[in-house]
Amino acid sequence: MVRVSPGWVETDAAVRLVERLAKSDGTDYKAAQKSLMDSLGGIPIGRPAKPKEVADLVAFLVSPRAASISGSEYVIDGGTVPTA
Repeated sequence: MVRVSPGWVETDAAVRLVERLAKSDGTDYKAAQKSLMDSLGGIPIGRPAKPKEVADLVAFLVSPRAASISGSEYVIDGGTVPTA
């Protein structure tokens, strides 16, 4: 079994969430995004993962090139620092 464990991924729903946070906090998108990243413990790469990045990982893992990989978990979270 192989597991893919994404962190925060910049989906359409995530973008809408950040837009709502920006509006409710009276700030802009970038400030709201940074605040959310900080609440997650921080993301060292400075942004959430892109859906294509997660899809590319999954495509590799289901390809013949990854045929010998098993019993692994792939965390794709930009280095998010756990808060708990």
